[in-house]
Amino acid sequence: MKAEITPQEYEAFKAFLQDACGILLGDNKQYLVKSRLRRILEENNLNSLGELLERLKRFGRSGLKETVIDAMTTNETLWFRDNHPFRILQEKLLPEMAERCSAQPLRIWSAACSTGQEPYSIAMIVEEFRRLKPGKLRDVRITATDISKSVLEVARRGEYEMLAIGRGLSPERQRQFFTPSANGGWQIKPQLKTMVEFKELNLLERYMLGKFDIVMCRNVLIYFSAELKRDILTRMHAALNPGGYLILGASESLNGLPDLYEMVQCHPGIIYRKK
Repeated sequence: MKAEITPQEYEAFKAFLQDACGILLGDNKQYLVKSRLRRILEENNLNSLGELLERLKRFGRSGLKETVIDAMTTNETLWFRDNHPFRILQEKLLPEMAERCSAQPLRIWSAACSTGQEPYSIAMIVEEFRRLKPGKLRDVRITATDISKSVLEVARRGEYEMLAIGRGLSPERQRQFFTPSANGGWQIKPQLKTMVEFKELNLLERYMLGKFDIVMCRNVLIYFSAELKRDILTRMHAALNPGGYLILGASESLNGLPDLYEMVQCHPGIIYRKK
């Protein structure tokens, strides 16, 4: 990017990003925008953010829009992030669901799944539960969604470098659930990989994913406006089976919607049950 970002360009880009994927850029994030979009501008022979916005306006279906969203989306993740949601899953939700879903599949949605660490962590917890309770939860289906094509490609491969493996994954779980790959990485084992289906999804759009018993939507709502959060949480409520559970990130809360969800204290951690 040869030219500095003007205030007008920055405001126009903020509006584009919020309209495209709901991300609410704060003030004075010009450096972040410049650093994340530099390669895209170079590859498309564009000299400024204004030229990029004009190209997006003229050629909306060229794939450039998705590339820009991909670059601006934060994909920070690790295995068993924050830990306590997975302990709640292991100690409270899976035992409850093992009784409730005995005659039907247990369906879990991992929203904004990034490169797959969250849904595969869920799959590990399920597999560990099955070993403790043989015959229980035989049919578990995890749907993992993200807006980014590139992170979903990584997630579907299920192969990770040693640096990524070391972020939150214990040596014991690494031995149990991964095998060394030919290029020096680690490959998730088939029994976990087949449990997870990855799909591209923009949370702002209408979607038909079916009904779920548990929805994990963590560390993504913080990027949305209050109005968009309410809309997303209302649609997730509609996607939950009666008595199903919603799990948010540690710094996130419902901020209302008392008619839709009941707060459940788990010590530590809070989850929300569909009313």
